[in-house]
This record gives sequence, structure tokens and C-alpha cells, in this order.
Amino acid sequence: MGGWRAMERWRSEATRPQAGGVQYHIRCGPGQVARYVLMPGDPDRVPLIASTWDEAQPVARHREYTTYTGKVGGVAISSTSTGIGGPSTAIAVEELAEVGADTFIRVGTCGAIQPEVRCGELVIVSAAVRHDGTSDDYVEPAYPAAAHYQVVAALVEAAERLGLPYHVGVAASTASFHAGQSRPGWRGYTQTWTGQRIEDLRRAGVLIFEMEAATLYTLAGLFGLRAGGVMAVVANRVTDEMSYGGVEESARVATEAVRILAEWDQRLQRSGRRHWYPSVG
Repeated sequence: MGGWRAMERWRSEATRPQAGGVQYHIRCGPGQVARYVLMPGDPDRVPLIASTWDEAQPVARHREYTTYTGKVGGVAISSTSTGIGGPSTAIAVEELAEVGADTFIRVGTCGAIQPEVRCGELVIVSAAVRHDGTSDDYVEPAYPAAAHYQVVAALVEAAERLGLPYHVGVAASTASFHAGQSRPGWRGYTQTWTGQRIEDLRRAGVLIFEMEAATLYTLAGLFGLRAGGVMAVVANRVTDEMSYGGVEESARVATEAVRILAEWDQRLQRSGRRHWYPSVG
């Protein structure tokens, strides 16, 4: 990851900041990132994820963006951290797509808002309520934030293969951790509507709060990319419990899903079909 100090004085067009293909924020260039990318929020989680692969090497580290690339089962795979929330996630998606990535799996943590979704379990996010703020800058609010069906199927199969407890459903992606998720702010600050948000979302069948899926899914849909997500439940807002765990399991599921997707992609290519379905190839 050395040599990035040389970037301090480079020049580029302001509309698409890059130098020699190297992207301004993630500091990755063409050929350094695989098509399949796992996306945790925490930069320190990237080497943890990469340590489970057959081989891995650091590529770049800048601001909240840390990237490793390697292989698992002969399949090229990368992981790039996004930081917290929609704005930094959108930057990562834009720049990773620019250098060749086309399949993104969010590997994060979340807070459950349904009593049956317990700490330590996993949630495979099929779609997201767009309270993230960032996606509104790209398209009207009525546009859905939906995961790609193939990525969801691969994540489900991966969780089944690994024998891990999981749920599948909708997340609410928020623009803030406190007010956006109905927590009181400093000195108990609140608004009347924030206290009602959890109950309203529960009635709608939403499973969890998190902060990035809506941005990722909206951009992937708009750009013709694939995205999905698997979240470790570290809190339950209904039972008022918090227990940090399940992160390693979510990474294992995401990595296994990449192996599955790569196999399916090869079958699809051999078949000459345009769309994947379970019996293709």
C-alpha cells in the first residue's frame, strides 16, 4: 500500500477525479480490484475478512477506504471498506465500478426491530427502505432499493451450506445512527415522529436498521450492477439488548456466496442465456 504519497500532487479533471485510472478516494486502479467485492463499513474489518481467503494482499488505504484483493477457491475477490453511511458508500460504489467491479456484497452490522431476530443471527437484506438520504441525489424516492435476485439466492445458499441461522427481509437504511434510528440524541433530544418510526416500520415487516444498503442497492440498480448484503445482528431495539457478534459469520457467508456466484456466472456464460435461473447450464 506504499507509494500513495505520490498522489498528493497529481492533477486530473475535476468532474472525474483520477490519475492514470487510479481513483481519487479509494486509490485503486484498473486490474487491482476483482469483479466481486465485499463491502464492510469498518476499515479494520477488511484484513479480517481477507484473512479467511486462500490468498490476499493489501492494495490501498486512504481515508475510510481500505482495499484487499485475493483469491478464494480460485476466484478473484476483493474487499473495500465504505465507512459509515450513504455518502461514503456511494463514493466507493462509483469508484469501484470505474475500475471493474460489478458485484457488491455488503457485510455489515445491524439492529433488529423485530423480536424474533436475535443478536448473533444474520439477516440477508432483500431490499431497503430509502431513509439513507444519499440515494435521493440519484433518483426519485419512488425508485426501489432492491438487491439483485442472484446475489440474494447465493447468500441464502451460502448460509444454508454453512449451517448458520439467518433471516431474509427488508432493512431500513437511515442517514443517522441516533435520530434516524429512534434513539434519543445528546441530552435526550428527540422529535415526536422519531419515537414512532420503529413501530411503523415493524408494522410494515421491516426487520432491521442499518445505514448503507439503500445507497448500495439504488446505485447498483441504476448502473446495471449486482448487489446484496448480509448483516450480523448486534442489537435488538425491541428487547433492548446489545451483543457484538456474528461479524465473522457474515464474512464467511459473503465469501461463500462469491464462490457460488462465480460458479453460476460460469454456467450462465456456457449456456449463452441472458438471465440466470436455478437450472441454467
